[in-house]
Amino acid sequence: MAAVTFPTRETSVPIAPRVRLRTLVFLRWLGIAGQSTAIIIVFLGLRYELPVELCAAEIGASVLFNLMLAYLYPHSRQLNEPEAILHLSFDIVQLTALLMLTGGIENPFTLLYIAPVVISATNLRLTATLGLAGFTLACVTLISFLHWPLPWDPYEPLELPLFYLAGNWISLTLGIGFTLIYAWRTADEARGMQTALAVAQEALAREQHLSDLGALAAATAHELGTPLGTIVVVARELEREVPPDAPWLDDIRLLRSQADRCREILGKLAQRDTAEDDVEAQRLPLGALLDEIVEPHRGFGIDIKVTAKGEGTLSVRRRPEVLHALGNLIENAVDFAESAVTVDATWTASEVKIVISDDGPGIDVEVFERLGEPYVTSRGAAQATPAIQGDLRGDHQGMGLGFFIAKTLTERTGGSIDFSNTPGKGAQVTARWPRTALERPTSSKG
Repeated sequence: MAAVTFPTRETSVPIAPRVRLRTLVFLRWLGIAGQSTAIIIVFLGLRYELPVELCAAEIGASVLFNLMLAYLYPHSRQLNEPEAILHLSFDIVQLTALLMLTGGIENPFTLLYIAPVVISATNLRLTATLGLAGFTLACVTLISFLHWPLPWDPYEPLELPLFYLAGNWISLTLGIGFTLIYAWRTADEARGMQTALAVAQEALAREQHLSDLGALAAATAHELGTPLGTIVVVARELEREVPPDAPWLDDIRLLRSQADRCREILGKLAQRDTAEDDVEAQRLPLGALLDEIVEPHRGFGIDIKVTAKGEGTLSVRRRPEVLHALGNLIENAVDFAESAVTVDATWTASEVKIVISDDGPGIDVEVFERLGEPYVTSRGAAQATPAIQGDLRGDHQGMGLGFFIAKTLTERTGGSIDFSNTPGKGAQVTARWPRTALERPTSSKG
């Protein structure tokens, strides 16, 4: 099975986050519509005094900015991180200027400060988001001290106490901080999940590629059979025609022998496509399949015992998903085992169950509940068994993807996985499939 290099947790988030220009332009148009509606209602509907010309100028700046972007760039353009920060900073400055004209911190629409921070948290790096959040809080502090009066009924002026305004500042600060952390955490976990799934898909694609190479080899054997047969026939004719003492007789014999050898090799490859009893291409007993999966993990000082028994005989397909899932589980058991790993396969008329057990310390209680999620692991170099210290298995740090990939691929093939600790005996992983999901139906060839 081909080795796959897994990314570390630090590289799970894309290195160059990008935001679509179309998204920011659309959200800015929504903001323009909302701001315009609020100004119209306050000025024309409620007839409150406010600097409507300056407010219109601030809203017009956003309109001109959007129109300029539509003229200069296609909406499908993706913004890199610095460009996205500049766009969001413009929106914050525009909102700050508008709020300074309409009451500052007293204006309930200060809640809109959260929007640019949330957009940044869900699309950009944490460092960039923290910088934008700091700039936002600076603007909130600015409008707390520098602002025009809140538009209100001149006959019943509103005077809010300083204590209340301070509370508004604190609540807005806490709101920005909480939504930032929540949005970034949620988006980061989603990005990590997508990266882990991509790794699983890549590993599966490699397995499928190897399978495709086998079919290609069989097809190539058929295609090359005819020209090689012609070469053999011509070589034999030449060998019979030339005199026994001809200087090129040995070369002709060598040519014929090598052509015969090529035909034998291609004949073996062609049998992969036609032989009824071809184990790799057609059907494989479950015990033999497990021996094949276990074989790369032997020779590391860990005794691996495989047993397979059940109702009748069971032949299964060599599905890449099953091979990779069981391979990850067995590798993990070998890494944590003290001296022995057992792979016990049983089956009934309806279900196949494979139990993988080791005599190691068991699954850490701190990660037990989250085991199966990406990047959840307690593995480290210090946890490698003494029998394999110094080997590559003992030196690598766990990425927390092995269980996740195994669980994902198992569920993808219709199965399920359960984890448990056996007191005094180590960890135990149980994989179950419907028998029909693994068993290949017998096909007849015409």
